[in-house]
Amino acid sequence: IFSRINFHRSQEKRQRYKNKPTFLRSPSRLLTMVEAATPSSSQAEVVLIGCGCPLRGMGWYHAVQMLGGECPSAKLCHIVEPWFLGAGASGPGGPEFAEFQKKSEEEHGVQFHKSVADLPPVAEGVKRLALISGRTVDNPRLLTEAIAAGCSVVYLEKPGAPTVAELEAMKKEAADANVAICMGYNKNVCKYVRKAREFAASTPGSHVTFVSNNTYEPTAASLGECFERNAEGMLKNMAIHELALLASFYDVSVDNIESVEADKDFSSMQTLAGPSGKEWTDFDKIKFTIKTKTGKEVSVQADRCGGDTSYAMVSDADGIELFRHSMPDEEDKANVSVLEVKYPGAMPYFFSQDPDYITVKERVAKLCATGEEAKEIATIDIAIAALSVAEYLTPVLREKLGSENAGSSKVEGVVATDPAKVASQ
Repeated sequence: IFSRINFHRSQEKRQRYKNKPTFLRSPSRLLTMVEAATPSSSQAEVVLIGCGCPLRGMGWYHAVQMLGGECPSAKLCHIVEPWFLGAGASGPGGPEFAEFQKKSEEEHGVQFHKSVADLPPVAEGVKRLALISGRTVDNPRLLTEAIAAGCSVVYLEKPGAPTVAELEAMKKEAADANVAICMGYNKNVCKYVRKAREFAASTPGSHVTFVSNNTYEPTAASLGECFERNAEGMLKNMAIHELALLASFYDVSVDNIESVEADKDFSSMQTLAGPSGKEWTDFDKIKFTIKTKTGKEVSVQADRCGGDTSYAMVSDADGIELFRHSMPDEEDKANVSVLEVKYPGAMPYFFSQDPDYITVKERVAKLCATGEEAKEIATIDIAIAALSVAEYLTPVLREKLGSENAGSSKVEGVVATDPAKVASQ
């Protein structure tokens, strides 16, 4: 229970309020603090595990969407943030997190905790949902802790765990505890994916290509930092969403793959030094086509330096493009403009995928609160299939590209086997 703020401090508080960014201010925080957040009978009590830094962390963006009432079935009641409530409190992002914490406590009654073990017991009749948005390597442990804390449903950010073996163990642990796991593969509900699938279904003999782009600079420094920070590799990170689409809608699994063809003209693999000085080998762009034993065929194209637009394309048997839908489209761009003003400086991809994050959270929260099926939301079985395919494809594609292509660079055509040489261009 929070106490009322003394009225004689209101003038000072008003001045501080005027100096805050829009997303950190609201008239309600001038005078009073609210009681602890509690869910209604039609809402899940959400525990966000891993908030991260405001404007940067995916967990933070999940939080502001729920606090803004954009997911009616989700009531954010608890935030667990070990780093910024511990060793990271005085470091980069610490003051921003402290301000976000204060606002969330005062205006929304959110309770903050350093660890999952600090959560209070689940109240009678309440359905508790854990939204785990921390480091992938921590997810197996956090799942165990969430189950112990009384969560009946877990929303797990991709890829779920570092390895297939860990995901399979997590699946068993959750099943033994009668806990449902839903994955945060938001592209499963994306408009551009849905529209491309619908067009392809109405066009016999057509072929779908899912294209994922990112906005890294085509330099050794930029890509080297990317390779080191995402050391699991492109297929387990950037392209894992597309592999989840293939597992969800095209029956793609390791056992069902008949053939894999790499587009050598498009694809590129480099060996670059990261900030630590250690060298990393990964794809900076890749394109491949999978044929399944059940007769389906689909392509994936991913480019770390391809720009800020991803899309799905449908072509005919001769490869002529028939249909394309992009993310963001014109409707999405209007929403992006609004969000850029609301959250200045936030990660751009938050905005382009904003509606899809809402859809996934709402469906998962409704499953937790009411038992309603979470349609088109990826299960842990899909996560296992996608990660298995990523582990299978990485050495297969490296071999198919071969030593001639391995290390070919986007950096002014220079071979990137010598990072220093690329950096000097």
